[in-house]
Amino acid sequence: MAIRRERANIDPVSPEVAVPDPDRVVRDEDWYGRDLSGSTWSGYTFFDTDMTETAGEAVVFDSCVFAGVKFNAARFSSSAFTNCTFRRCTFFDTKFEQCKAVGALFQQCTFTLFSVSGGDWSFTALPGAQLRKASFEGVRMRETDLTAARLEEATLTGVDLSGALLHGADLTGADLRGSDLSALDPLTVKVARARIDTDQAAVIATALGFDVGW
Repeated sequence: MAIRRERANIDPVSPEVAVPDPDRVVRDEDWYGRDLSGSTWSGYTFFDTDMTETAGEAVVFDSCVFAGVKFNAARFSSSAFTNCTFRRCTFFDTKFEQCKAVGALFQQCTFTLFSVSGGDWSFTALPGAQLRKASFEGVRMRETDLTAARLEEATLTGVDLSGALLHGADLTGADLRGSDLSALDPLTVKVARARIDTDQAAVIATALGFDVGW
């Protein structure tokens, strides 16, 4: 069962990286293009490791720490990153398909051409994350912390955002169609030019105090 993290409204980063197990440390290694399919990693810490173009199906990372890791052009499918911490990692043209990242924490990471399709990212913490033009499609993101996240022109379609923390998030120009917006307070989130469907419009109108009827 995933550990529920205390929700954070900011993105605090301590001076030192916590190492779960000193005997399980990977440092400054080149894993470029490595196929990690079927492997399991529990309690490992990865420092400054190059995982560019790594790929993997059914990979399991549990309670691992990634610090300064490059995930550029990486591809993971049906894999798990449960209760992991990502600190100052780089995600360029990175794709996750049907992956599980329950309880994961992202701190000061960079996201460019970032794509998540399907899977479960509930209780994930992405406070203040720069996710402009990122894509989340059909993802379960219940109680995910997106406080002050920058999601301008992002795609969040068919996403379960029930209970998500969205205070201060910027969804300007985002495509939100088909997503659960019951946790969205339009008075505390930037939603100009965001695209929604008719049912979502009724939910937001109700949140603003309107009595919606036909």
